Amino acid sequence: MCGVRRAAGSRAQMQTTEFKGMALDRVPRKVGIVGYGRLGQSLVSHLLTQGPELGLELVFVWNRDAGRMAGSVPPSLQLQNLAALGERHPDVVVEVAHPKIIQESGAEILRYANLLVGSPSALGDQATERQLLEASHRWGHTVFVARGALWGAEDITRLDEAGGLQSLRVTMATHPDGFRLEGPLATMRSTGPRAVLYEGPVRGLCPHAPRNSNTMAAAALAAPSLGFDRVIGVLVADFRVLPAPLQAGDPSLLRSLPLPKRTSSSHYLPPTTTDPLLPWPQCPHTSLWSQ
Repeated sequence: MCGVRRAAGSRAQMQTTEFKGMALDRVPRKVGIVGYGRLGQSLVSHLLTQGPELGLELVFVWNRDAGRMAGSVPPSLQLQNLAALGERHPDVVVEVAHPKIIQESGAEILRYANLLVGSPSALGDQATERQLLEASHRWGHTVFVARGALWGAEDITRLDEAGGLQSLRVTMATHPDGFRLEGPLATMRSTGPRAVLYEGPVRGLCPHAPRNSNTMAAAALAAPSLGFDRVIGVLVADFRVLPAPLQAGDPSLLRSLPLPKRTSSSHYLPPTTTDPLLPWPQCPHTSLWSQ
């Protein structure tokens, strides 16, 4: 379903209230959560406490380390084997784990449910993108991508569709303690207060900074005419940026957009309606929660 930001004012609040009432008259949408880190824990908590009034039902939680769910996730909701998710009959599966989960299991998830990708850097891998495309068409399920910190994603998409987007550059500056890098980037050391660790196509960054390139990946998906090869990502280590934990307690991080249509044969199966109050999954800007 779609959420409405409170910043929209009293009218948005009234619409949200009305929509919640409508949700009570429908069969709840069944949601599965893949990943039980900080964001996964927050989503599970919100689904357990607010899901019924929003027309959402949590049907499973999976984590690679199942022991992490002990004592906080009801045993009946713990899914021990991700391959068995079809037995829970989810309408949508929300991935908030790691890009490898999408690469390894994304296509199989689409066999049973719509998929909200919380790690869009996974789509920097062309084989994964192709597999999701094929599975989406084969099984008739939709792929959504979390925009994360990419505010203005819709503006980028509109400009791209109008043919007015010539280039796009996304710079992410983070305290070195906030990086979780792999490969050659993991061995790089800053020699000053600010150092550029990478500057180039987003596709080249995703494998080495899978957790720190998701916003850039979302930008590449929002601008399909440029894509992963022409959107430029700049990753900066800056000691002047105060280290802070990801604000995973805010489920609006999953405010998302469908993978956009491509002019070539490579495109996903997105919803077509633009009504912000239609029930999920028809809504093109899916948000599990209102802010």
